[in-house]
Amino acid sequence: MSARRCALESLTQWEDTSRFAADILDDLARRFRLSPPDRGLAQELLYGTIRNLYLLDELIDRFRRGSIKPLTRNLLRLGLYQLFKTGIAEHAAVNETVDLARKHERALVNAILRNAQRQKPELLAEIETWPLEDRFSHPAFLLDRWLARYDADTVEALCRWNNEPPPVYARINRLSPNKDALDRVITETQDSLLGPDFPDFFQVTGAPDADWIREGLLYVQDPSTSLACRLLDPQPGETVLDACAAPGGKTALLAALMNNEGQIVATDNSPSRLEQMRENLQRLAVTNTEVTLADWSDTGATVPYFPAFDAILLDVPCSNTGVMRRRVDVRWRIQERDLPRQAAHQAALLRAVVPLLKPGGRLVYSTCS
Repeated sequence: MSARRCALESLTQWEDTSRFAADILDDLARRFRLSPPDRGLAQELLYGTIRNLYLLDELIDRFRRGSIKPLTRNLLRLGLYQLFKTGIAEHAAVNETVDLARKHERALVNAILRNAQRQKPELLAEIETWPLEDRFSHPAFLLDRWLARYDADTVEALCRWNNEPPPVYARINRLSPNKDALDRVITETQDSLLGPDFPDFFQVTGAPDADWIREGLLYVQDPSTSLACRLLDPQPGETVLDACAAPGGKTALLAALMNNEGQIVATDNSPSRLEQMRENLQRLAVTNTEVTLADWSDTGATVPYFPAFDAILLDVPCSNTGVMRRRVDVRWRIQERDLPRQAAHQAALLRAVVPLLKPGGRLVYSTCS
């Protein structure tokens, strides 16, 4: 299977199901044994198309009024994304897309893409005058909320940021018992380190080293996730609660900051996510952490721990609007009616864990949004 075929099938499944794009792509790329470069291209096409859905549909409607079969629309979306949003050669963008079309629809796909290619300069200029909702494919209610708080230039800059493919970062895991291999990793990544604000984080160029990840020498993690952990400032020997911990990236960083000394209780309300967290923590050589199922919206969950903790990290579930750049599904899943309900749930979690602090203890409440 080609990268473009994988992207097309992934996009179709994404529209037809409630699954996340990343999970669909992982399954199809593995099933069809895509090479790392093809896997990367499939991801760029799928994620980029999802990020620009409104814009691409507006372009399609310019050239084709009336109904279009869902598979053909998805194919046109992928082709137009390549033409308007990537550096892929235009002839390749058109020809490879047409080749994926069913025989009886190739003429239609070819005609629309050729027309778009011819009119590209004029269309690019026109797109800059479109409303933010169409130009950047963001829900109108979200734009209205942002525009009520920020000026128009700031909101436009935020939309542009959300639509850019995010860089990949990783954290060096200094808890690894393989000190010789760890020294090699530190040496080889020295020039890529982000500096004192984000110790042990570096930007990955290309695909991260699979062996280093498998051996627990690295953990793929955005440096922004470290801010709440460093603000909490856990000390060796302390007792710490990571209350909404799965999949464990922040928990592992807390353990590293504590040099695996003291105790962390890492909880989540999802058994499947807890299992993933156990696997991650084991791979990362975290030994001071108890992983426990707990739903802090149920006040009974607090009873075994009252009051037990020097420090609590409460990284609450949220709308994910702060990580739209990385989580491509978010903008199409979030509903305005969800926001008050999420805020109420967050407040309930906060009320539940505050009594668990020892006198003089520290609590960091964080949310990406």
